[in-house]
Amino acid sequence: MRVTHSLGLLFIVFLSSFPAFSQESVLTKDEVIARALEENFGIKIARNDVEVAENNQSIWNSGYLPSLTGLAGASYDINDRLTEPEDREPFEQTNIENNRYNASLNVDYTLFDGLGRLYNFKSLKEQYDLSQLQARETIENTILQIMSVYYEIARLTENVGVLEQGLEISQERVTRAKYQFEYGQANNLLVLNAKVDVNSDSIALIEAEQQLANTKRDLNVLLDREISNNEFSVDTTVNFIPELQLESYIDEARINNVSLLQIEKNLEISDYDIKINKSGYLPIIDLNGSYGWNRNRSAASAFFPGSTTTSDGFSAGVSLRWDIFDGGARRVRIKNSQIRFENQEILLEQIKSEVERDILNALGNYENKLYILNVQEENVATNLDNFNRSSEQYKLGRITSIEFRQAQINLLNAKTNFNLAKYDAKLAELQVLQLTGQLLNVEL
Repeated sequence: MRVTHSLGLLFIVFLSSFPAFSQESVLTKDEVIARALEENFGIKIARNDVEVAENNQSIWNSGYLPSLTGLAGASYDINDRLTEPEDREPFEQTNIENNRYNASLNVDYTLFDGLGRLYNFKSLKEQYDLSQLQARETIENTILQIMSVYYEIARLTENVGVLEQGLEISQERVTRAKYQFEYGQANNLLVLNAKVDVNSDSIALIEAEQQLANTKRDLNVLLDREISNNEFSVDTTVNFIPELQLESYIDEARINNVSLLQIEKNLEISDYDIKINKSGYLPIIDLNGSYGWNRNRSAASAFFPGSTTTSDGFSAGVSLRWDIFDGGARRVRIKNSQIRFENQEILLEQIKSEVERDILNALGNYENKLYILNVQEENVATNLDNFNRSSEQYKLGRITSIEFRQAQINLLNAKTNFNLAKYDAKLAELQVLQLTGQLLNVEL
């Protein structure tokens, strides 16, 4: 059963399952993805970029709100003064003190700016949407990378199981060969050959186990877990999307592919850039108002007594500024923004073609992998039947140990090839889902 989620719901559902993650011995696909969404370094950075874009598109960064400025000041001076009137004796004063204080509250607001503020605000909202699409692309790429490692662990796990079974069979051969040698039914060469095969199988098993441990560490790095923690297993179940459902995803790829959605957003942003630059042809109307308070205290002079003056009051005004000609810089900006818009249109057509090609290639690869999987499944059944018959014939002494060993190797190769084909097909399906924009909307 397939479940469809929005990007936001995906975060909530996966993160809600995260607390029990570290307590499970078997890591399910949902738990791995939940851990990635919470701890993967690339996804953390992408989420922070979205948060920055969200801040940028808020009303606080729109230019629609007025600015409020407070000013205050004080000054003090002390001087000596000599006054020499023409009809009187000179008048000398020392340590004359004067104090001045002022404070004001000023409000400035742009009433009209040629609609540049409006288009810039809309452009910021489009940039926020673009950042979400970029974060989604990062998440898709990260999930695809993590699931590739996850399914590689599953493949190696099943291969280890196949090799363990093969080693058990080879060890039984050694035991049987020893009995035959003890009872004179075979020479010591048969025992030595069986031991050689046991050693070969043991080496193959050890190498597979080491490769499995290395791949588990790769997954730990991607999930920011303790790297040495290999005490876990993965779910080896593989389910494929029904053919009709996959066809519907391909039909809707043009409206869901994240690369196409991003270039369409860039096209809208480029269109707003043209409008922002054209807004410079219109005048700007500003409103301003202020409340001020002043106090002056002056010392007495030869002609006037000392005094203290206090004043306060409101003032308001409106101003218009029209940049009728700026030397042609605005005209250049408009032409350049129009060229960038045309480039985005060309890029959109290019990406449409590339996405269509990539989907067809990925779909063809997926169908080929499914065919190989079916062939390998039949091959396993054939080799299993051949091995069972060879085992019976070997016990009856009708075939040699070399012939039995060849049947065993053929079965082992068939099973490991089947495992490889199964997970290759699943990864090919994930690539199709990513290109059709459905990777985050289905159960993996």
